[in-house]
Amino acid sequence: MHTTPDHLQSVAATIHQFDPSTFIIRIPELCAITGLARPTVYKRLKDDLTFPKPVPLSDSKSRGAPVGWVLAEVQAWVRQRIALREVA
Repeated sequence: MHTTPDHLQSVAATIHQFDPSTFIIRIPELCAITGLARPTVYKRLKDDLTFPKPVPLSDSKSRGAPVGWVLAEVQAWVRQRIALREVA
């Protein structure tokens, strides 16, 4: 009889419990999902109140401090943009 090693069962359980509302993505993934270039992302953060806000990943407040975005919020923003296309 074939059994799965404990560490693989743990990985499988983690994947099964994947929750986009608690998954942080970084700027390369954000750009890939939204189709926006990095400078455009930062322009949207400044000008577009609907664009997902970054989550600080350290206590540093300095420029260049690491940030990420909540995957579920990014996905919701993309869905909203798609819905707006259908209205226009």
